[in-house]
Amino acid sequence: MFTGIVETIGTVSSLVEHDDSSSGGGGTSLTISDCAEILDDAHLGDSISINGTCLTVTEFGKSEFKVGVSPETLRRTNLGSLKEGSNVNLERAVSATTRMGGHFVQGHVDTIATIAKKTQDGNAITFRLQPRDKSVLRYIVEKGYVTLDGASLTVTAVDDNAAWWEVMLIAYTQEKVVMGKKQQGEDVNVEVDMVGKYVEKSIAAYFEGSGGSGGAMLEKMVQRLVDERLQKK
Repeated sequence: MFTGIVETIGTVSSLVEHDDSSSGGGGTSLTISDCAEILDDAHLGDSISINGTCLTVTEFGKSEFKVGVSPETLRRTNLGSLKEGSNVNLERAVSATTRMGGHFVQGHVDTIATIAKKTQDGNAITFRLQPRDKSVLRYIVEKGYVTLDGASLTVTAVDDNAAWWEVMLIAYTQEKVVMGKKQQGEDVNVEVDMVGKYVEKSIAAYFEGSGGSGGAMLEKMVQRLVDERLQKK
């Protein structure tokens, strides 16, 4: 489990394809350097989020660590596009003393989104994102959370019909996450807020188990809300 608060930006110093020893099945091994500040309490088998993808430490030193990335992970995330010299967001898994500055993040990427537009707004930047899997839009709500390349960000606008949402990065955040330097056309890993998934499943299970009366119950709830709004006018 993670918070979406990026601890540091690391650098891909080595990338070895078809490395069976680290990836467990012909995937890719990554060595991430320039990250001594997150390795002072490291252990083999620890989980570290790399661009929002939860991966297991297989080797580590004072300022670098190694992980294996399976073929499935390469297909479902933007890690397959990394090269030597690429920068990546890094966050250790939460501990009992971690401050929850972001939101609950699993490190399981739901889809990839492309930066459709990048607009300067004073010293802030607004990014418009279009997801590869448009079904995730039902979990994206204005002022809600979304994790982009492992960074917890607030949604500032959503257009379900045009299939995009926007986030804004203030000047400070632009320097602390890799997305600040990404350009139009580049991809980011997306993890939606898992709370929305649980709510959706719970509501579906409730109505499915109500003996076929779920539709009528929902209609009554909506009518009650409408009546309350009308009474306030």
